[in-house]
Amino acid sequence: MKIAYISTYPPRECGIATFNQNLMRAINANFPKRGILQSGFVVALNDSETIQEYEYPEEVKYIIRQNHQKDYIRAANYINTSNADVCIMEHEFGIYGGECGIYILPLINRIEKPLISILHTVLKDPSYVQRIIIREIAEQSSKIIVMSRRAVEFLTNIYDIPIEKIQIIEHGVPDVKVPDDNPVNNLTQFKNHRVLLTFGLISRNKGLETVIKALPKIVEKHPDVMYVVLGNTHPGVLKSSGEEYRDHLKSLAAQLNVSKHLSFINKFVSEEELVSYLSAAEIYVTPYLNEAQITSGTLSYAVGAGAAVVSTPYWHATELLADNRGRLFEFKNSDVLADIINELLDKKRVLNELKKNAYEYGLHLRWPVIGSEYIKVAQEASAAHDFSDKILKNSIVDPEIMPKFSLAHVLRLTDDTGIVQHAKYGIPNLKEGYCLDDNARALIMAIMAYQRNKSKEAFELLPVYLSYIHYMQTDDGNFRNFLSFNRQYLDEVGSEDSFGRTIWALGYLIGSAANNSYKEFALELFRKSFPHFKTLTHLRAIANTIIGISLYLQVVPGDDGMVNELIRLTQPLIDGYNQNQSHDWQWFEEKMTYDNAILPLALLHSCEITGNEKVKQVALKTMAFLDGLTLSNGYLSPVGNDGWYYRGGTFPAFDQQAIETMAMVLMHFQAYQIFRKPQYIEKMFLSYRWFLGENTLRAPLYDHETKGCCDGLLPTGINRNQGAESTLAYLISHLTVLKAFELEYEYNKVAQHASIY
Repeated sequence: MKIAYISTYPPRECGIATFNQNLMRAINANFPKRGILQSGFVVALNDSETIQEYEYPEEVKYIIRQNHQKDYIRAANYINTSNADVCIMEHEFGIYGGECGIYILPLINRIEKPLISILHTVLKDPSYVQRIIIREIAEQSSKIIVMSRRAVEFLTNIYDIPIEKIQIIEHGVPDVKVPDDNPVNNLTQFKNHRVLLTFGLISRNKGLETVIKALPKIVEKHPDVMYVVLGNTHPGVLKSSGEEYRDHLKSLAAQLNVSKHLSFINKFVSEEELVSYLSAAEIYVTPYLNEAQITSGTLSYAVGAGAAVVSTPYWHATELLADNRGRLFEFKNSDVLADIINELLDKKRVLNELKKNAYEYGLHLRWPVIGSEYIKVAQEASAAHDFSDKILKNSIVDPEIMPKFSLAHVLRLTDDTGIVQHAKYGIPNLKEGYCLDDNARALIMAIMAYQRNKSKEAFELLPVYLSYIHYMQTDDGNFRNFLSFNRQYLDEVGSEDSFGRTIWALGYLIGSAANNSYKEFALELFRKSFPHFKTLTHLRAIANTIIGISLYLQVVPGDDGMVNELIRLTQPLIDGYNQNQSHDWQWFEEKMTYDNAILPLALLHSCEITGNEKVKQVALKTMAFLDGLTLSNGYLSPVGNDGWYYRGGTFPAFDQQAIETMAMVLMHFQAYQIFRKPQYIEKMFLSYRWFLGENTLRAPLYDHETKGCCDGLLPTGINRNQGAESTLAYLISHLTVLKAFELEYEYNKVAQHASIY
């Protein structure tokens, strides 16, 4: 069996790097006749912009620069084309790029090998993005490995991960024998001293000041005590603050007159050296400042070496030091710490009993033993893995994966004036007021929700959004767009886009089965706006208006004047296509900007009414071109708003917006209604799943807690604000998908019935 490891790796000074190197060696130790390269290879994470930052050993075959998204995709391809049987990933939020390390998700989603993920951090109070990341890692992994029972509890209760996905394998410890003549005993800091030891990368959360504050009380009774701090300052801390923390500790010791009882050994030691230091020390202390540490490699090493450990009660310590394998003291309580250490130094028998218990427990933590446990997990994962299941899961149209429809966030954003434009996270941002675009979309969504199940909530929203549209219509039939929270107009004339979206909404209401008085009111507003149809110049405004007219004509087919207007408005889109299209560019403009699918969608609506074959062909060609650009990876990756896509230019991956996805869903749904081809249902559902996490970053934008939708997909993660535009785009897409399933079912039932006869 050959294993691909994804991790930081030495010579990078990082606890996870050391862990992964030890794990790789431990697994290889179970196959004594095989060299390290026969057992596997490493995909290493660099914390710099350059690949050449570290002189890696030969087992490192590929390097990911932490903040380079494309490196993650290339790494997945490298692993997939390798001869690895299984992939093991070390996970800690801080070693991967993007918000909370979200860049790891596209990588693991693309890996075609069985994946085993080792979680070094499991948070009790994760952020929204952190919870998403852990849940997606679990979804893509054959097995999740954690090192404590508390981690299992958190994963099942907080992250909703099935217990059968999780396995405890404790942190490994060195399988090294201490030499009879321990060279550490001859060091100045150890010779003729009773040593208290702490080791590891130094940073403020380690709580070293607690031990220093305890020293006066300790050395008063035991003047031969020396507190040794072994380890470099954490590289991240060194970059941002230099040696400020170490200098603070020295200053504190001077203030307490214990400077001669404090010694720093500023080095990153090997495992052999570390075991020697632990054996030479009288007591090992981990004075961390809070409970939120699910795994501590340094603590495991101390227990494995048979050290007498005194620790604060963080999560890992409470488990590992149970059954008299160590002693615990309260966070920051230097007095209690001093009392415990004085007691142990006074009572040799008690001290030795702690050491004996720790050593015996540590025997089953030795790395070769831990390596054999990982081998079993890897073999089981490999035997059970079938990548075709993963492909099948991502391609089947399955309504069961859709969240339950909810108007909760829409109701939160809506007052008696209309729907508020923006939100800070899931909280309405009243400072930004209202806009016509969102109230038009909200009207469409409310009609769809009411049509689906006669929802009283949805029906009661209709007059709110309709009255906003009425309030924003000017005397000449045009529309304003923006309104402040205190109901003051903020513009004289709105944008063409807001005009077109409003015509779409009014047309949708006119064509619906909603309340007749509302339809009559919508007709009045619609007809009053008619003179402004002729002034439109922007293609997307024209496209939105075309959709509204087409919906109107479905219920008022005898309006020849409106048919002629539909034909006239369709022509600019056809002209734009004719002027810009080429064999490799089937589009209406020299660039693709925002709300792109709205253009083919408008032509599909137009040709449905007029039957124009040329319009239909342009709709199909441009739709296919757009699909090729945005769906070719097996998930939707719409044109990002962070720079448009120019002919011959670079495709902008971000900032991806929810309205792009909504337009894709509606476009494929309209194509299915006209042509009844299942491929359009599949593409519609594939586009919809962008909201649920099948996207470039593999991160869901729909928030199951608020029932809102995040505002966009950014290069570093998710825009967590949940404004009206994105939430309405999600809900309209959701309702469209449900409607499509029903139509497909009815269509297939009719076709089956016809085949019988």
